[in-house]
Amino acid sequence: MADWYRLDRQGEDLLTDIRQFLQSVLAQDSIGAMLVPRYLPEQNTVMPALVSRPELLQQADPLAPAFAVNSAKNLSQLTRKGLNAEIAAVMRPCEIRAHVELVKLHQSEQEPVVLIGMDCLGALPNRACRDYMNQHREGAGKTFCEAMLSGQEGVQTADLNSACRICEHPVAESADIQIALYGVDLDSGLFLQARTEKGAQILEQIGAKSVKAPEKREDAVKALIDERIAERDRVFAETEEAINSIEKLSAYLAGCINCYNCRVACPACYCRECVFTTDVFDHDPAQYMQWSERKGALKMPSDTIFYHITRLVHMSTACVGCGQCSNACPNDIPLTELFRTVAHRTQAAFDYEAGRSLDEPPPLLVFKEDEFTDIVGIGS
Repeated sequence: MADWYRLDRQGEDLLTDIRQFLQSVLAQDSIGAMLVPRYLPEQNTVMPALVSRPELLQQADPLAPAFAVNSAKNLSQLTRKGLNAEIAAVMRPCEIRAHVELVKLHQSEQEPVVLIGMDCLGALPNRACRDYMNQHREGAGKTFCEAMLSGQEGVQTADLNSACRICEHPVAESADIQIALYGVDLDSGLFLQARTEKGAQILEQIGAKSVKAPEKREDAVKALIDERIAERDRVFAETEEAINSIEKLSAYLAGCINCYNCRVACPACYCRECVFTTDVFDHDPAQYMQWSERKGALKMPSDTIFYHITRLVHMSTACVGCGQCSNACPNDIPLTELFRTVAHRTQAAFDYEAGRSLDEPPPLLVFKEDEFTDIVGIGS
């Protein structure tokens, strides 16, 4: 289903309307808390927060360009061991797709969650975001939204995270409720799309009016997706050229220091114990000396290429392209471009798209006798 609703303008700006909508949702008896981007009292930044009192949503700002963590990891922590009340979660499309993957991997639960998606404006890299937030203070989200929707000077698409510039999913298809920003008249109220019966029921309970689909909506979203796909394909071609040999891949990853930040930041990398933090890679000093003598020189730390190749094997079917791996890298290695390029090919081979639907099982959990019969030696 895809029914449209509208809440009339209540405040002086879009952010006020969004906050009042979120307060109405949290006030419902069935909703125990809301996971939402919110200003921290300690400093001028926005992080996911679990809010249980509606009045504290006055500090919520899902329009802010901050994206320091993929909150699908937080939702997994909250739901995977069971809950006695529903949680509403306000998330970006890539966060919702990561949540869908975690549900399919039995690391999160869908039933106790109301997913509220936002048309994604993109996010700024962490360092740039800190400067932007300090400059605009609590008006950062509103200012960023106006800049991205109007194309005014100050913030441009080129300033966004690389993951955002090549993301072809600005709308969360698996959300229960979608807050629309593209192709709607924001001056006349808040446009909301119910994508499930659960979402429609909540919108009706809070008094949203049923309306026709906004006329410009489809064309506006399509134009944005076409632009993103063109940039994505350009980046894929550039990245493939940069990694098409082991020598080039080594150069691409030369700055890796084995901090494993990318693994920790990845929403779909859920193993409780990673092989790279076990004794398997705790080599004896004599082993390092032997490698050095054989090669003449040994890059330290070692095993960096093996680490990333292993991550690619494990994660390429589950990568949703959120970009947190690049955000977390202290040496600015373009990991997003690497993982998205490889993941795009891997997922295409299985006719699979990570986070697209709860009804599609992860490809490596399914065995098909007639799969890949064109590979030599199989099916003959």
